[in-house]
Amino acid sequence: MKNLKIYNLDALIIDDETDICYLLGSVLKTRHIQSKFVNTLREAATILEYNNPAVIFLDNHLPDGMGVNFVNFIKRFHPYSTIVMITANDALGDKQKAFKEGVDYFIGKPFSKEAVNKVMEKIEAA
Repeated sequence: MKNLKIYNLDALIIDDETDICYLLGSVLKTRHIQSKFVNTLREAATILEYNNPAVIFLDNHLPDGMGVNFVNFIKRFHPYSTIVMITANDALGDKQKAFKEGVDYFIGKPFSKEAVNKVMEKIEAA
């Protein structure tokens, strides 16, 4: 008999583009992962006071600040959450700064269902 892992993952999506939130949420739902989404860093900080998501999808350019500058806040209060940066600005310098701040994975926009699934497979395998 195969050794089966049972996951109870949940995710928080922080992105100001609601269509991206719905798209990402639907991809996660096919993996049986519940998700919530917010559109600002302020909303994210409020949600994170009461929730400890396993995975956080974080856009870099939000109306009230840069996601990369919010990574330290997440890591301080939720050190075991996995952070996936999702952004249209995926130049090498942006990626390096994100990883230096503590981002675990980086997905450029526009992203595909396959790219999200590949990252989720790595997270679930860890």
